[in-house]
Amino acid sequence: MNVLVTGAAGFIGSQVCEALLARGDTAVGFDNMNDYYDVALKQARLDRLAASGGFTFVKGGLEDAKAVKSLFADYSFDRVIHLAAQAGVRYSLTHPDAYLQANLVGFLHILEACRHAQTPHFVYASSSSVYGLNAHQPFSVHDNVDHPISLYAATKKSNELMAHSYSHLYGLPTTGLRFFTVYGPWGRPDMALFLFTKAILAGQPIDVYNHGKMQRDFTYIDDIVQGVIRTADGIATSNPAWDATHPDPGTSPAPYRVYNIGNHTPVELDYFIAQIEEALGKKAIRNYLPMQPGDVPATCADVDDLKQAVGFTPATPLETGIARFIEWYRSYYSV
Repeated sequence: MNVLVTGAAGFIGSQVCEALLARGDTAVGFDNMNDYYDVALKQARLDRLAASGGFTFVKGGLEDAKAVKSLFADYSFDRVIHLAAQAGVRYSLTHPDAYLQANLVGFLHILEACRHAQTPHFVYASSSSVYGLNAHQPFSVHDNVDHPISLYAATKKSNELMAHSYSHLYGLPTTGLRFFTVYGPWGRPDMALFLFTKAILAGQPIDVYNHGKMQRDFTYIDDIVQGVIRTADGIATSNPAWDATHPDPGTSPAPYRVYNIGNHTPVELDYFIAQIEEALGKKAIRNYLPMQPGDVPATCADVDDLKQAVGFTPATPLETGIARFIEWYRSYYSV
């Protein structure tokens, strides 16, 4: 297949491209290469892909309608895996406009392009953040998600609603994947594992929110990539048993699906930090702080639907994943 991957210079996008190329697909990567974090890291990811063969990179922004139309005019895609977005909960508190442009305007442009190109399957990144004030654990795609607590989460919920409307109106098969705290080699510098590792090695204190009692369903990148590609392979279908008098949020009479993609094993932040300390052979200086606006105390993914649909089986223990990240970090930064 020829697959479009937006956000191809990103953490997840670059490794999805790598896995597609490894199995013989071709991939077109689209990314604006913005400076939300180190552009050199993004370029290094692209350089790895370019060395593999079968990869084409197109630089552009999703908010640029002409650039998106040109992309779809130049290439024909068997699948579109849409991972480009303005990421980060806390950044959305101070830079809301970035989220409206990338996550809403950009999402509309890619939906319109897929509609007109009659793309066989559109798979896109949602987020566990959509669960917001919902305290039911583990989070299920059949739960209501109408109470987001950050603009980032609101844009991701909006993406699911927009996708459903296109599935209903135009028969575009769409699948949303709610990612749960992805980590691993080539990760994002603004995320906890990267921040903690850098600070601990430098002998600097780390900020530990909710006094270390935060719980997250950390999911290793290789497991995520496996789930993304399997989901893209299986085109979204309608649910013939869907009942309009008792509407199921996770399915539809349209070719629309939403899945959690996580590890189903929440870990307390203090334990997470302890594993980083062990892998580094160095203790952290912990600065305990209260919860931050926009954060939730715990996340845990119910992944039964994705297991049933595509055989998704997260298999990487946290201890193994952290050790692999530390090994990559030391090598990449020569630390």
